[in-house]
Amino acid sequence: MQPVVDINRTLIKKAQKGQWKAQKELYEKYTMSMFNICMRMLNDRYEAEDILQESFADAFRRLHTFRFESTFGAWLRRIVINNCLNAIKAKKEQLTYLDDMSALNLKEENYTDEPPEGLTVSRVMEAMETLPKGCRTILSLYLFEGYDHTEIAQILNISESTSKTQYMHARKKIRKVIEEKRATYG
Repeated sequence: MQPVVDINRTLIKKAQKGQWKAQKELYEKYTMSMFNICMRMLNDRYEAEDILQESFADAFRRLHTFRFESTFGAWLRRIVINNCLNAIKAKKEQLTYLDDMSALNLKEENYTDEPPEGLTVSRVMEAMETLPKGCRTILSLYLFEGYDHTEIAQILNISESTSKTQYMHARKKIRKVIEEKRATYG
């Protein structure tokens, strides 16, 4: 396997040697993007901050195993996602999976693939907060983290069709929330 060229290679090498300034610089470069992943998956600021810190601690403890076979960001992202999933499992929360499409009370004929007018990232993030944890987790893994439904099914120990259905539920629910807010506030 050909090593991946990482623009932070020199910085990572220094961090691997235990140079705390290099570790601090890596932390500062990646903290916001990794925090955003935690927030999308956990929907709780305090828990997201805890998982973020735990993930960086894990990454720096295991930094000697980083072999430049991927970018540092991709490697760290995997650690963050695994820690988020572990936190969800540790709380023993049942991920809410809807088996019945009618449970969302969405009218199929009103659904199109066109984004609602005035769609913004902040509105989508706000709408995501209303999703059941299972839908939100699948939406985050698929849409934001780039996993396919086969990978999501393996990660969450669910069927691929459940992953696809939950993703569709999440999209429709977000659309509905955004459209209702737009109708209410203009």
